[in-house]
Amino acid sequence: MVELNPPESVSRDSVVRAEAGIYCMGTIFNIVAYGTKREPLESAIADALREAKRLDGMLSNYLSESELSRVNEFGTRGPVRVSRELFQFFSSCLAYSRASEGTFDISVGPLVKAWGFYKGTGHVPQPAEIRQALCKVGHTNIILSEQNITVHLAKEGMELDPGGIGKGFAVDKMADILKRGGVYSALISAGGSTIYALGSPPNQPGWRVTIKDPRRPSILAETVALKDEAISTSGNCEKSFWENGKIWGHILDPRTGYPATGTLAVSVISPHAVDSEAWAKPYYILGRFWTEKRKQSSFRVFYFEDTPFATCVELC
Repeated sequence: MVELNPPESVSRDSVVRAEAGIYCMGTIFNIVAYGTKREPLESAIADALREAKRLDGMLSNYLSESELSRVNEFGTRGPVRVSRELFQFFSSCLAYSRASEGTFDISVGPLVKAWGFYKGTGHVPQPAEIRQALCKVGHTNIILSEQNITVHLAKEGMELDPGGIGKGFAVDKMADILKRGGVYSALISAGGSTIYALGSPPNQPGWRVTIKDPRRPSILAETVALKDEAISTSGNCEKSFWENGKIWGHILDPRTGYPATGTLAVSVISPHAVDSEAWAKPYYILGRFWTEKRKQSSFRVFYFEDTPFATCVELC
């Protein structure tokens, strides 16, 4: 059995710190970890970073050779057999879609391209372009066969985009590898938007993570201490552009085809990174009052509404 907590006999002086990172999924994955022996600690970190790279090779819609890209290329022609791991990933995505009234939807690829966010900084498309893209979007058109382990995209032109969940999925897998490697204290960051805290740093109750004011990033709105928890943040300041006299954010509502409005940012704390990242966008799109009624009891949610005097509000 792996010991995930430092033995009481370990002194502060015997604790070592290691850090490393890697670029994948369009961002930097970084790990900071503490342990008692440097070599096994660095080895576990290296294994976890290799896992992030492996999952990028499975989930990327930018890499033509990835398993997901193969589904995008051939899935509209008929069922495509996939790995059990990717099949389970798709199954989870559809569960999030059903629970969020369709506001979480990995079939948003055509909309992302129409708005210029795929390999671009964004632009306002013509209404006809949005209507055309919407015809290719809809999680109910992702057909899974448990018996055959296949995926079929039922509408021509459909494209899956894992951008709203892939990092969280990878972070959880990385945390599992660190645990198996005997690491009891680590912070995994995927571009800063999704973070998982394993255990706590030496002599601290938890990893301190700050939530910034989306309008004034230099101001810290909230500080939370995380222990065996994840936090993910979604906001219109992450990626947006100015056109036609207004700011257009990158968080698209799959039901309307337009960027969601009314919220500046949402931060979700949950036991698993995949949940915190997957739910951040539905909570952003559906708004504070829907979230207050429907959020999971184990989650903590912090809201910035798009009002002139918006402040950080933690939902009860």
